[in-house]
Amino acid sequence: MSMNWLAHLYLSEPTPQFRLGNLLPDLISASQLADLPEPFQRGIRQHRQIDRFTDTHPRVNSCLQRFPAPYRRYAGILTDVYFDHFLARDWSKYCDVPLPQFIAEFYRDIETCLPELPAEAAQRLHRIRDENWIGTYHTIEGITDILSRISRRFRRPFDLTGSVAIFQKHESALWHDFDAFFPELMAHVQHSSTKGVARPVVRTGELISRTGCET
Repeated sequence: MSMNWLAHLYLSEPTPQFRLGNLLPDLISASQLADLPEPFQRGIRQHRQIDRFTDTHPRVNSCLQRFPAPYRRYAGILTDVYFDHFLARDWSKYCDVPLPQFIAEFYRDIETCLPELPAEAAQRLHRIRDENWIGTYHTIEGITDILSRISRRFRRPFDLTGSVAIFQKHESALWHDFDAFFPELMAHVQHSSTKGVARPVVRTGELISRTGCET
């Protein structure tokens, strides 16, 4: 299970089906995904591409090692959440569209796509929207709440919120890893994707995604 949902949305094409497809592999089974129409499949393929790149990146591996037992087992989830925290916190560096507006557009996309989605996906997406998961990544309080919600999804109870103290201890090092990793992920998506998928461009020394973030 990956939890870097804001990054997946940011790197998506600005179409409802693509954006939803880029989240659905974390919400429903592969058999349910297989029945969805091609516009969703393109987002699903990009989701898996992003996860493969992330899971093998040395900067991400460096972050995983910063979480001691018993959090090491969940270090992938924790790194995803804390990387999304950095993306949300530094959003204006990457996107010209204000974060609340970007998130509101995604929540409207959910309503657009509901008739085409399995009931399980619809239920989970409604929860994400109603509880404003994506809109709370930018604060420590917000990610603490998200970690608490994730913890309740585990078959064996485990409280991830205790990792916040570890994050705060290593925040500078984790941010430097994110700051090096994320432009490389953007460039990888640009290189690997078909026409129309997030195409980062260089402006004022920074990689800025044009997908859904143009003025």
